[in-house]
Amino acid sequence: MTIRTCVTPHKQFIYGIHKPEYNVDNLRVETKTDNLGHLVSGEPYSNQTNFPEGNLRVDKADWIFEIPNALSFRGSTFIDKEWADNSARNLHRISLPLKKELSLSRLFQEEQLPDSLLEKLPSPLLLALATTSTDPDDLIRLAELCCRIEKNSDGLPVGLVYAKDDQGRMRAIIDNHPLFEAVANNPILPDSYKTIMVLRPGAQGGSEIVGEYSEKDQTHVFEYLRRNSYIAGGHYAANMADDAIRYSITHLSEQDMTGLRHLYYQRSFVRLAVHLGLELDHEQKMYSSPSLETLRQKIQQTLAEGVTSKITATLWGWNFGFDYAPTNYRLHASHQQVHQQYSMIPQEVETFSGNPLKATGTMPSFGCGDMVSEVMQSYRQEANSDFFADYLACIKNNVRMDGRDDLESSLILWENKHAILFVPKAQTSQWELQLMALHNEEGEKVGNILEADTTVRAALNKGIFLAQKALAGLGARMVTSIEYPKRLINAKEGQHLLYSFLPRLPESPGAFSEAQLRYINGHYPEDFAAVCRRELRAHSKTNS
Repeated sequence: MTIRTCVTPHKQFIYGIHKPEYNVDNLRVETKTDNLGHLVSGEPYSNQTNFPEGNLRVDKADWIFEIPNALSFRGSTFIDKEWADNSARNLHRISLPLKKELSLSRLFQEEQLPDSLLEKLPSPLLLALATTSTDPDDLIRLAELCCRIEKNSDGLPVGLVYAKDDQGRMRAIIDNHPLFEAVANNPILPDSYKTIMVLRPGAQGGSEIVGEYSEKDQTHVFEYLRRNSYIAGGHYAANMADDAIRYSITHLSEQDMTGLRHLYYQRSFVRLAVHLGLELDHEQKMYSSPSLETLRQKIQQTLAEGVTSKITATLWGWNFGFDYAPTNYRLHASHQQVHQQYSMIPQEVETFSGNPLKATGTMPSFGCGDMVSEVMQSYRQEANSDFFADYLACIKNNVRMDGRDDLESSLILWENKHAILFVPKAQTSQWELQLMALHNEEGEKVGNILEADTTVRAALNKGIFLAQKALAGLGARMVTSIEYPKRLINAKEGQHLLYSFLPRLPESPGAFSEAQLRYINGHYPEDFAAVCRRELRAHSKTNS
């Protein structure tokens, strides 16, 4: 096939293997050997091997697996066989170490140094301490160093000092913004400080709370409106509330996930209903699961009658985890507290050329799920087969790339009849997971949340929850999650709703290879699936 994908109509993944052997013409002009030091035995050690005589012959270099992504717009993954074989022999390599304890206050005390030294540290060192310290005393001092905190008669923090900024907006007085963000997002900072700095409604600005999900003593989620967003028309953010603080996946419950996702479903269905001219019950502030299902069915019935809407796609994402480099590079997310963002996308947008007041026509508005649809259509035209049926069959029929039959070969982490959580054959993040919606209770393929009935929505919630638990169990602290949905209106049949979970790893910063859509990996996907299943079994035992 000319379309680049590892999926085939033969129901087996396909990939390439580079087995390089080659000659190298030696074009070096000078030879300059030098002493590098000494071996432990005392013998001198030089760089002689760096200056060979004559041309070179490379025999039997490392094999490199080249796996086209199932979705061709996501490039290809390259696996070094030697690295992956080492990981297969020792699956514990596929994990990140726990965060080490670090306390500057304790070090000052042990070395009998004055506490005032902390305030004199250069800003980069303060920032490094704010992100790495595991001592609440360090973080309290840093918090009081970067902003102005009000305390009650017992010395407990109760608020910040506010003033108008140069645009007339009321803002907290912050003397060091990067330090403020780094401190407020460190899970070890006492909750009383987190609350006044970033969690209490209004602490981060005037975004209105326009939705809420609450289960007494179990979970509490606020829905904020982000008016002037980077998404045209604004977006919504489902944030864990200040009385349900979740800075860690360890503390995240299935009920929390249900609440976060419920607000996404509810807002999307309500917005679509309004665009379709449906009458809503304005007395109903939080839809129950049954009433939300009734609204979904009413929307589907209206669309089946030919009524159209200008908004035709959903947008959902989640950046979990926060970090700041001492060089002032923010490494991930805007804040640590668990939150999810979502919006809706129009079918088209007006086009302009030079004059921003005179439209020249329209063009389709971008939605990432459209690229999945394009792959699916190209595959149908070329292979005369159903892409997602073949993709699922390839997942079910998967075999290892290294030819070993003594190790696990399944890519599947969890599944029921409504959804499947699995490791993609070509991972665009070294630890990528994917979740695919399957069929609703009527046996119909689910391509977006509007086609997802109550049972499918519950399955998606559980799949997202398990994906985060598995990744966190391996040490992932920063994970980007995105949704690839089918258009709500005028979409091609056969597309399945897909989610991708993309951890950021410490030594995978994203450089020229990734910019070329070449993703480098050091393990076989089957081995990553095995360690994820191990983590989910451990999670299940802990919560049983």
